[in-house]
Amino acid sequence: MTAHRLRPPHILVLCAVASFFGSLVFTGGPSRTPWPRILESAAAAFAFSTCCSLLTTYTLPVLMPHLRRRLPSRAVWVAHLAALVAIAAVGSLLPMLALVALGYVPARSLPAEWVDPFKISAFFTVLYGTSGTIIAELRARLDKTSLALRTKERDEADARRLAAEAQLASLESRVDPHFFFNTLNSIAALIRHDPAAAERMVEQLATLMRSSLDRTGSPLVPLDEELTVVRHYLDVEQVRFGNRLRYSIDRDGAPGSTLVPRLSLQTLVENSVKYAVSPRREGGELRIAAAAEQDRVRLTVADDGPGFDASSLPLGHGLDLLRSRLAMLFGDDAALEVDSRPGANSVIVRIPLRTSAGATDETAS
Repeated sequence: MTAHRLRPPHILVLCAVASFFGSLVFTGGPSRTPWPRILESAAAAFAFSTCCSLLTTYTLPVLMPHLRRRLPSRAVWVAHLAALVAIAAVGSLLPMLALVALGYVPARSLPAEWVDPFKISAFFTVLYGTSGTIIAELRARLDKTSLALRTKERDEADARRLAAEAQLASLESRVDPHFFFNTLNSIAALIRHDPAAAERMVEQLATLMRSSLDRTGSPLVPLDEELTVVRHYLDVEQVRFGNRLRYSIDRDGAPGSTLVPRLSLQTLVENSVKYAVSPRREGGELRIAAAAEQDRVRLTVADDGPGFDASSLPLGHGLDLLRSRLAMLFGDDAALEVDSRPGANSVIVRIPLRTSAGATDETAS
């Protein structure tokens, strides 16, 4: 209630306006009462209303908290009413004492002269004080409710952010082991038949894993770093497939510092190797490209495999994981498009163009 307390100048203005127009109404206006008598009545009403209003405004905010702490809820309003009547008594007595001091009212007739002003003051003080208290309590409840809603919204926003971060971390963690265990299986298959190739593959894997695990925790990495990971992966797989795996990497005007989802291209390349190269005796050809498109970057992985139905891919598939990651990182600003037909398959990722300071811009080839 104290936060919404009226200031003395406002109280004086309100009391002056109310007293003047109230005197016009109760005296019948200039047509029935001379102006001096109207102004005298207005001055008296102003004195009484100002005293009662000031006492009510600055007493109740201090008194009511004590009453609420010490009394039951029903008794609080009884005490509130009694306090307003007492305020009206004091507020009407003070102007009367001033009139006695100025000689307008004889001291011996003070009790009789005080009764009528007290009745009027009590009526308006109870009306003013009760309505003001109710409004103040409603405002306090509204402020409390608004604060609770803002706090709840903030907590829900924090919870959604943490959930999104946890889900993104989960999606990323499902990508790394997928490639790692596939590669270990490839190494296991080579150990008996081609130990030298298996040894080279282990060395390539070690280099790749160092690049993949050396991260600061950010889900976005520079494009050059992502292309390096892709090249290491393809070098590892080429030990296994030899000439059956043919590929090219082209960064056509896309800045090397462009930020892309970590392991996004590697995920797409891994799918192409799995479906377009591994099952075919003649192998397959992969084309990895990154190009700038105004304020966006287009990442493309194409192959000459037999094609697939993108609508029937199971949950947890590489494309499904990548689509979820894009939604987490960029919302509606990113897109994943699939164009698949026998001999010509391509997956295109479009993301906003963002760059990292300090990244190199060496051309990948």
